[in-house]
Amino acid sequence: MRGVLVTGASRGIGRAVATAFAERGDRVAVHFATREQEARATLAALPGTGHVLVAGDLGEPGAALTVVSEADERLGGIDVLVNNAALAPGPGNRHAVAEDGFDAWQRAWRTMTDVNLLGPADLTFHVARRLIERGSGGAVVNIGSRGAFRGEPDHPAYGAAKAALHAFGQSMALALAPHDIAVSSVAPGFVATERQADRIAGAEGDALRAQSPFGRVGTPQEVAAAVLYLASSEARWASGTVLDLNGASHLRT
Repeated sequence: MRGVLVTGASRGIGRAVATAFAERGDRVAVHFATREQEARATLAALPGTGHVLVAGDLGEPGAALTVVSEADERLGGIDVLVNNAALAPGPGNRHAVAEDGFDAWQRAWRTMTDVNLLGPADLTFHVARRLIERGSGGAVVNIGSRGAFRGEPDHPAYGAAKAALHAFGQSMALALAPHDIAVSSVAPGFVATERQADRIAGAEGDALRAQSPFGRVGTPQEVAAAVLYLASSEARWASGTVLDLNGASHLRT
């Protein structure tokens, strides 16, 4: 039974990941920033015992240490960190270079970098130092994005931050392997989360499904299954990988 910290676990991919670990018998710390009611629903639905709720805005300096310290103490140790929390692209943070103003541009770059890159980096630091001190090994899995490879023209800060997260994970894979800590990333394409339900059901739905030759979008459970594998002892040799989960909607060469 491991202690697992899943950030951004109120709903969507984070909820599915938390559920997958709990079904395996692990103890899960369900992290949230603002969606407390949904996070509590996630916590209540988890099978097993020993799960906890932790709060913190990972875009704020010092929040990562608070989140890790609380989760570590209440779980009796963190063995796995899943860096899922992120500021997702949306109409409110659009910053297309040829159309939107410089204020929107600056705001998007700073907030997305703080939450989507610096937050995971800080969390990884604090979890890794605890794992190194314990000497028991562990795993970190980052939730990246297909957008890191194919580009995000209306949300370039998002694409850049996710690309940097992938690169950060590979750097940490090299740095932490001597301590038996595996670090890897997944890069999902479009996923059918609660946040995307209206787009999938609306006029845009057919085009979204047509991005993949399977004729559908991904599910949170498919992402969770990949995370569960990468965090397992059987996947130690996959440390450093960035696993594409996009239904062949974007193929890297």
